[in-house]
Amino acid sequence: MRAEHLSFYLSLLLSRLADQILLFLVPLVVYQQTQSAAWTGVAFFVETLARFAACPVCGVLCDRRPALGLLRASQTLRAVACVVGLLAAWTFSGHIALGVLVLVGAACGVFTTQGLIAREVMLPHIFPEARLEKVIAHAQIADQLGMVAGPLLAAAALALLPWQGVLACSGVLFLVADGFLLWWQRASTAVLPTPRFNPLERWWQPMGTALAHIWTLPGFRGMVVVTAAVNLVLGVTLATAAAMVTGLLQQSTAAYATLQTGAALATVVVLALVAHLHWRGHSMGLLSFAGVLVGGILTAIGSSYAVYALGFLLVISFDKMFSVYIRAWRQRIIPPADFGKTSGMVILLNNLTQPLAGLAVGLGAQGADASGVIGVLSSIAALAGLAGLWMVRTATASTTAPTTSG
Repeated sequence: MRAEHLSFYLSLLLSRLADQILLFLVPLVVYQQTQSAAWTGVAFFVETLARFAACPVCGVLCDRRPALGLLRASQTLRAVACVVGLLAAWTFSGHIALGVLVLVGAACGVFTTQGLIAREVMLPHIFPEARLEKVIAHAQIADQLGMVAGPLLAAAALALLPWQGVLACSGVLFLVADGFLLWWQRASTAVLPTPRFNPLERWWQPMGTALAHIWTLPGFRGMVVVTAAVNLVLGVTLATAAAMVTGLLQQSTAAYATLQTGAALATVVVLALVAHLHWRGHSMGLLSFAGVLVGGILTAIGSSYAVYALGFLLVISFDKMFSVYIRAWRQRIIPPADFGKTSGMVILLNNLTQPLAGLAVGLGAQGADASGVIGVLSSIAALAGLAGLWMVRTATASTTAPTTSG
């Protein structure tokens, strides 16, 4: 691999590493200080709502501004958010400091969204000679390597430092990630698309264009429903994992970190298979959807740590397989000139179920036990996903059906 290619993937890895440390830190610290799965769910709701509510605006920006500049800005702003949060946390204490941590997670989530959409716009042009699924899978592997190390580093840092110190480490990693991206920018010869910007266009007009694509492109509405169902299971899993593992199942923080690392390693294996196998039709999507549902059911009914861990591994790893499938599908069906705005809107619609899952946990969890909420939401996801698959099949059949005349 060429040095500039390596620097690009290192930037992705370190950015994901810092982001994963924050994702590990926030729910764990909230649960440790409140001893409530409900409050952990509320924190997850705030974090994810901010992250995904920003999607339409971030998507419009990617069609108006150079994607590389937006990607670099997202990493710098996340570092700034960590510094601001650190200063606020040292100024205040108790529940105010806890609230600051949640707000930092929400702010970093917004900037992460901008970076992810900008990266989506760039990926088909960075390695144009490679198969798109392979490029996306390799980018996902870089993400997953960050997710492998993130929980372990966060747990080790928490053993030595207060959570404020771990927050500072995340800020430093965001800056280093931006340094590697700058290195790639100076060495790369990739030709990135020039955004099309109409100064007379109002902010809401691109969003209307995005909604029109979602409504009219064949199978798009059904895909939104299926993806929302997958993210409902993912959301309730992430919102409850810290409480379920360290509370209900009486495992240590180290065991919780090991579980997340194991899920990330399982995902690397799954993504390696995705990158090297050729999938026919919707087989990748169907397999990953089924894997997420089975995992959700196991986390709901698992009375032992082993059963819960198996379910958690299935949810996290097969969710990433589904992510490769849906991202490649979007690249093919969305017009390139409208890709940013449409991706931003569809990511919002796909992921609204994640904060809703956190809100459901906040309203329905009992102490550290959220198994009932997980079971109900997994059942809803199964029904919604099947309905979405039927919509996709119907739309696809109607566009390929032969016509008669006379």
